[in-house]
Amino acid sequence: MTLELLIAFVAFAFVTSVTPGPNNTMLLASGANFGLRRTLPHMLGISLGLMLLVLSVGLGLGQLFEQVPVLYSVLRYVGAAYLLYLAWKIANAGAPNSQASASGKPFSFLQAAAFQWVNPKAWIMAIGAITTYTPQENFVVNVLLISALFAVVNCPTMSVWTVLGSLLRNWLQDARRLRIFNIGMALLLVASLYPIIADTGLF
Repeated sequence: MTLELLIAFVAFAFVTSVTPGPNNTMLLASGANFGLRRTLPHMLGISLGLMLLVLSVGLGLGQLFEQVPVLYSVLRYVGAAYLLYLAWKIANAGAPNSQASASGKPFSFLQAAAFQWVNPKAWIMAIGAITTYTPQENFVVNVLLISALFAVVNCPTMSVWTVLGSLLRNWLQDARRLRIFNIGMALLLVASLYPIIADTGLF
């Protein structure tokens, strides 16, 4: 991989990782409801899950979806249904430092890693990384490099959302503010489903 292509990919990974999407919306909400420390496993799980997804797409999973398109369709609808469930959970989250919040559980490391497989934006990122930025020469080595770089770039960039959420914790002690914030986060998560809905031709 040339230096120019490497720089271009790092820019791609940065932009796709730091811009709004299901992961960052949930990290913002988790930072606000559970704090930075309790959200760390969630963040690390996203990075590992995305790395494994990019690796799998590069090593042949993308070809499987081309041969059996219905598998990709099923995965998208399962992911959409799960995102709606997560939006409902966020909308009904308890206040920071309240008994409901303390007894609640943020995403675990494994849950966050597994979520990438039903996250529409993660699939777009993975497919884009492999098809656009991975040279055919020494392909397997380049896939490994791209996958590792995605994890390296992804973790610190998305941490911005978690930190922002944690900084809002005191401000969100007000029940009305919290309710508005959580409903807003839930609506943003639902809005992230637009590419799936638009692609189905339902609207």
